[in-house]
Amino acid sequence: MQQERQPAAIEADMTFLEGVKACIPTLLGYLSIGFAAGVVEQTAGLSVMEIALLSVLVYAGSAQFIFAGMVTASHSALVIIFTVFFVNLRHLLLSAALSPYFRHLSPLKNFLIGLLVTDETFGVASSVGQLKHRLSERFMHGLNITAYVNWILANIAGAILGEYISSPEAYGLDFALVAMFIGLLILQMVSRKKLRTDIAVGVSAILLVVFLGSLGAGSLSVIGAAVLAAGLGVWLERWK
Repeated sequence: MQQERQPAAIEADMTFLEGVKACIPTLLGYLSIGFAAGVVEQTAGLSVMEIALLSVLVYAGSAQFIFAGMVTASHSALVIIFTVFFVNLRHLLLSAALSPYFRHLSPLKNFLIGLLVTDETFGVASSVGQLKHRLSERFMHGLNITAYVNWILANIAGAILGEYISSPEAYGLDFALVAMFIGLLILQMVSRKKLRTDIAVGVSAILLVVFLGSLGAGSLSVIGAAVLAAGLGVWLERWK
């Protein structure tokens, strides 16, 4: 009986509003990165409507930056679609890492949660999950939807104001996404307090990307390195 009541207790303890509040610290990052993405996309020749639609359907900073660069370089639509697809495959890993918290939910409800998971919401959710040893459906919707709406608005703002910024690189906007990921990585490493393991995983991921890239793996080298390095991290934690 205790196990049957557990999901309901989780929902009562972690509400939609709790998810909204948990997302607040990342909103500034979303605003800056989303604005930068909108500016870069505008300078690539996309209209405000196209940028808004891109942020709604793709909803991935790295993929949108890549999309803008490939449009500027006049790549074919097929090449752009496949590149964005492979870059976004990492979201499968993020969703898989969070899935143990939602085994009591139906496949449809799991799909709706995973649909809006990003690197940032994953970072917040995984930190909360490690701290409280649980997550709820309502909490995740509050977290995901807040980030999603903020991202769309930031993209549109960048698209509208982008015409006044002819050179995004001059303001470092092209580096904004990388800077945010570095910040998220540092916060995760500090909260985990497993510095040696994290450094070993990070170094191995870099070496694997270089190695797989030299074999001609292309975008798949990132996915392969992530899977193998994560496997190494799991092995190191269990070995200890």
